[in-house]
Amino acid sequence: MKKIVIASNNPGKLQEFRHLLEPLGIQVLPQSAFNVAEVEEPYYTFVENALAKARHANKCTGLPALADDSGICVDALNGRPGIYSARYAGEPKSDERNNQKLIEVLRNLPDRNAHYYCIIVLVRHADDPQLVITDGIWHGRIVLEPRGESGFGYDPYFFLPDLGKTAAELSIEQKNLISHRGKALARLTERIKEFY
Repeated sequence: MKKIVIASNNPGKLQEFRHLLEPLGIQVLPQSAFNVAEVEEPYYTFVENALAKARHANKCTGLPALADDSGICVDALNGRPGIYSARYAGEPKSDERNNQKLIEVLRNLPDRNAHYYCIIVLVRHADDPQLVITDGIWHGRIVLEPRGESGFGYDPYFFLPDLGKTAAELSIEQKNLISHRGKALARLTERIKEFY
């Protein structure tokens, strides 16, 4: 079985990556299994941050490394929180505080359209000249009251008008078919078949 280290310690992301990659015969290992600490994300774009994380995990483990950078982008906030989604309410990271801040900011705004964005970068070795990069977008809007028990991050507030549900009301199977990360991973799995 091929191995890929995931440059994340986020349990929700790890579960989604495992669900989609292990059926392809790829063993998904978190970077924490190798005592790899999270790397700084100093860049202003999703792709640069994902690349920094993937290269760091690859350098520390010697294994192909996959990293995503994703976030929620709200139209009325000019795309914020964007790359700052995980730390929107500051350190330490907290989904609850991030959601509270977002709802406070949006409470009196009529436009609460938003989308999740995800970019995934796969680095096969330290000097890989052919990075595999895929992305995905998931459109919805922010609701002011949480709904659902699944998912993580902003999912309880991310409403999908076509389904009449929030992301947190979907099963992992449903979410992986239509989410930003699911779309990016579906594109990635096609690309991985070219290399493995």
